[in-house]
Amino acid sequence: MRDITLSELQRLEPATTNADEALYMDQDTFRALYDRTAKPLWVYLFRRTNSAELADDLLQDTYYRFLRTREHVELTDDHASMVTTNADAAGQSVRRTDLARALSQLKPRQRDALWLAYAEGSSHEEIAQALGVKAGSIKLILFRARRKLAGLLRGGK
Repeated sequence: MRDITLSELQRLEPATTNADEALYMDQDTFRALYDRTAKPLWVYLFRRTNSAELADDLLQDTYYRFLRTREHVELTDDHASMVTTNADAAGQSVRRTDLARALSQLKPRQRDALWLAYAEGSSHEEIAQALGVKAGSIKLILFRARRKLAGLLRGGK
């Protein structure tokens, strides 16, 4: 069994239009994905909900929905050429650390808005509902969050 990378997940292609065939990912591929992503995802869910039971339920629902997306993950030897070198991996690690440090300096509302908008692809209305603010204020919250994050990543404050 080999680990699946995020870049490989981003190259997913539609597999079928038949709902009965939606659970296409084989067990080894899913296990690799689950082993790599479940713990950090559960921690995020626990921090957002402050409930281990709810985090467990949401985690299960997340993977169930992922498997039902009718997406096909195929890990072939062709993907071996996409594996990053150690130097690339080190650079990516530094950038992730910088990003994590910068994100930690944002206000929780800004951090959550950025996550919902760019990681989850939520609409402004969905973000407003999740954050408990008016939909009209989301554009400004995202603008300020992006501007502050960019400044932090450039080394400013």
